[in-house]
Amino acid sequence: MADPKGFLTTGREVAETRPVSERVKDWNEVYVPGSLLPIISKQAGRCMDCGIPFCHNGCPLGNLIPEWNDYAYREDWAAASERLHATNNFPEFTGRLCPAPCESACVLGINQPAVTIKNVEVSIIDKAWSSGDVTPQPPERLSGKTVAVIGSGPAGLAAAQQLTRAGHTVAVFERADRIGGLLRYGIPQFKMEKSHINRRIEQMRAEGTKFRTEVEIGKDIDAAGLRRRYDAVVIAAGATVSRDLPVPGRELNGVHFAMEYLPLANKVQEGDLTVSPITAEGKHVVVIGGGDTGADCVGTAHRQGALSVTQLEIMPRPGEDRNANQPWPTFPMLYKVTSAHEEGGERVYSVSTTHFEGDEDGNVQALHLAEVEFKDGKPAQKPGTERTIPAQLVTLAMGFTGTDQSNGLVQQFGLELDERGNVARDADYATNVDGVFVAGDAGRGQSLIVWAIAEGRSAARGVDCFLTGASALPAPIRPTDRALTV
Repeated sequence: MADPKGFLTTGREVAETRPVSERVKDWNEVYVPGSLLPIISKQAGRCMDCGIPFCHNGCPLGNLIPEWNDYAYREDWAAASERLHATNNFPEFTGRLCPAPCESACVLGINQPAVTIKNVEVSIIDKAWSSGDVTPQPPERLSGKTVAVIGSGPAGLAAAQQLTRAGHTVAVFERADRIGGLLRYGIPQFKMEKSHINRRIEQMRAEGTKFRTEVEIGKDIDAAGLRRRYDAVVIAAGATVSRDLPVPGRELNGVHFAMEYLPLANKVQEGDLTVSPITAEGKHVVVIGGGDTGADCVGTAHRQGALSVTQLEIMPRPGEDRNANQPWPTFPMLYKVTSAHEEGGERVYSVSTTHFEGDEDGNVQALHLAEVEFKDGKPAQKPGTERTIPAQLVTLAMGFTGTDQSNGLVQQFGLELDERGNVARDADYATNVDGVFVAGDAGRGQSLIVWAIAEGRSAARGVDCFLTGASALPAPIRPTDRALTV
């Protein structure tokens, strides 16, 4: 146990963010660099090393949290990094982007603020990179087997790294111009700078993983050709079909999916564009959808110089304390103020968009909404509550509905889908097609980054067993497993 009295003597402290007036003028990460190091050892010391560490169950990866908390408390950063990497290929991603269901399951959180597990995690990995403790781990010998991974998001990268280290020759195919999937073009720079992705890719290249960008399987290479060239295939293409809003005026200029809007802002930061073709500068912006993608749109609009930003959510505002039907250690739906929300804008709950209004040139100018109430679990418009708000840019951030089938990938492989429209798989992540596996959102549906990495690792084990008859790779979860989250 790190500090037997730490949870009694030390209060919870989290990473310090830069002043709003400063950070909205740039695209750097919002946190003060180095602000965690002076406090993180004591914060790790708040961990009680519980007899039954429920944080393990809250984390889909099964991270060995009490162990690396103990090492961090003792400032044995190399050992902490080894324990962290034992279950997580990319802790610098999860330490910045994961909503930390582990903290919701923290035993200390029953009656005190939980341990800052996420902050400890990111401190360990950042220290490991700066100390040179993160090095390539190429296999000792090659198996002679080849694997194609379709998609370079967190699931695809995790599967590729595990399979490469197992000795297989792995090629990752990405239809975009850079590796990273939604990590690259869906997550704004101010939440995670892309240098974190770049150095992991270099590590993977040094281990032997091959990357091919601007290649779309189903169009540039058909499924039959891919299967002829590779002994196994992992589909980790994500759930990239955005949920639409079929109301009058949807066709107006200025109404865009979030995933049309956010990637262009990231391309500006990559140097591909000088100015985004879709910008919030000088406009009244409305974001439809109250989740993390919506918050990303809010923060992006602030940095582009929006006149105003309004975020709409059809659900009621969550409470600040757990509901009775979301008891510890489940992941509760609580009112959350992200760094983007700290920067300004208005959040409106229990409303639904009725239609968009445009000008004579076909550009959106206003959004009409009405309050809703739920009856038998369905939203119903409340009469007399209609109103109009200005909107020259609208982003639809209402989630995703499944894997893109427009490129023929699903049809060409002959993949079966489940009742939710995701690619069906068995307990070993194998599809109905021999030698073809699926991991991440493509098989699970829209989910968290931590689930994507866990599924990529688990699918890699399934592939390894298929190719060699056995596997020494760990399998954190099965598709039917459920962490203590909702």
